[in-house]
Amino acid sequence: MANSVVVVGTQWGDEGKGKIVDLLTDKADVVARFQGGHNAGHTLVIGDTKTVLHLVPSGILRPEVECLIGNGVVLAPDALIKETQILESSGIDVKSRLFISEACPLILSYHCLLDQAREKAKGDKAIGTTGRGIGPAYEDKVARRSVRAGDLLNSDRLFQKLEAAVDIHNFVLEERFNENPVDLQQLYDQCLGFAEQLSGQITDVTGKLLADQAANKKVMFEGAQGMMLDVDHGTYPFVTSSNTIAACAASGTGVSPLGLGEIVGITKAYTTRVGAGPFPTELFDEVGKRLGQRGHEFGATTGRPRRCGWLDLVALKRSVQVNGVTALCITKLDIIDGLDEIKVCTSYQYKGSQRFAPPYAADDFAACEPVYESLPGWNQATEGLTDYEQLPVETKQYLGFIEEYLDTPIKIISTGPERDQTIVLEHPFD
Repeated sequence: MANSVVVVGTQWGDEGKGKIVDLLTDKADVVARFQGGHNAGHTLVIGDTKTVLHLVPSGILRPEVECLIGNGVVLAPDALIKETQILESSGIDVKSRLFISEACPLILSYHCLLDQAREKAKGDKAIGTTGRGIGPAYEDKVARRSVRAGDLLNSDRLFQKLEAAVDIHNFVLEERFNENPVDLQQLYDQCLGFAEQLSGQITDVTGKLLADQAANKKVMFEGAQGMMLDVDHGTYPFVTSSNTIAACAASGTGVSPLGLGEIVGITKAYTTRVGAGPFPTELFDEVGKRLGQRGHEFGATTGRPRRCGWLDLVALKRSVQVNGVTALCITKLDIIDGLDEIKVCTSYQYKGSQRFAPPYAADDFAACEPVYESLPGWNQATEGLTDYEQLPVETKQYLGFIEEYLDTPIKIISTGPERDQTIVLEHPFD
C-alpha cells in the first residue's frame, strides 16, 4: 500500500494535474502543495460546476481531506484570501481545513510591480511571465530577505522586514524602471489585515505532515507547472522560478525523500505550452488550431491561448527519468479523436545529427527539428469512456507506443474534463 503519492506535470504545465489530484483524493487524507505560486491554475469540473484553483490544493473539494500549503510555495496573501472567499461562498469549508507553512515566502505588491516592469523593459525579449511577482519573490527567498507567512504573526518583526525590503525594491523601481515607489505604511497596514484573516491557518506544516505520515495517513503531494518549466531542468531561461520536479515534494514541504512513494506523471496526449520559449513539435496548421479549439487550450490563470503540437516523447522521456515517474496518466485523449494520422516525436535532428535527449539551453532547443513517427488515428469517440476495453484498437496502439518508448506503465487515462470521465487501470494508493 502506497501511503504517499506525488503528482507532477511532465511537460510545460497545463497537463490536467488538478483533475487527477481531485480524482485520486477519494483515497487520500491529506493534499500538500509543494512549489509554485498563484501563477498556476488547476481547473476542476464536477457535474455542472467548474472550479479554478490557484493556491488552494485541489483536494479542497473533498470535505474530509486536509489541505496544506508547503514552504516551497510563494504565497500571495490577497490572492489566497480572495480564492478562499470564492470557495466559501459556494459552501466549501476552507479555513478549518487549509493550513499554511509559516516558512512560506510572501508575494507582496513590490514583487508584482518589479515583475511587470522587467517584462515591459525586455520588450520582444520578454519571457512571458504572468506578471504576478513569482520570480521576484523567489529571488528574495534566496537573497534571504523574504517576508514569510510566520512574520505576519509578529508585528514588530513584520515592520522591520518590510522596511528593509521596501528600501531595496523602491530603489530599483524608481531608479531603474522609473516606476512609482511602494508606500511602506500602506503596505504594512495591508499586511496587518492579511494577518488578521490568515493567522489561524499559519502553522508548522512540516510537523503536521510528519505526524500524518507517522499515523499512516495517505498523503498526496501536488506540484504546479511541469518539468520542462523547472528552473534547472527546463528550457532555461523560458522557465518558472522554482523547481517543479518530484524531488521537490520533499524540500517544498519538509518531509524526507524516503517518505515519497508512487510518482504519478501527468501528460497530455499531445503537447502544449504557454508563453515564449522553444517548442519543437509546435503546429501552425489546421491540426494545431483544432487541438487548441477542441481542447479549450487557454491558460486557467491568464486566459492566454496555449501553443499546441504533437506529443514530444524525447522531452517526455527525460521528464520521466528526472522525476522518477512510476506511473503515467494520459489526459485529454478524447481531443485527438477523429484524426486520420497522429504523429509523435521520437528524436531530434540537431546540427546534422540525431539526438535523443533535449539540450540544456533554450537556443539549442529551438534549433532542434523533430523527427516523427506516424501512427493511425481513430474515428470512434473516446470521450467519457471508463473501460479500457471500450477503446478503439488504434487508441490502444497509440498508448502502447507511448508506454514502450518511455518504459513506464500508463495507469490512468482521462477521457474528458469531469471527475468520472476517467479510466483507472490501477489506483496509485492501492
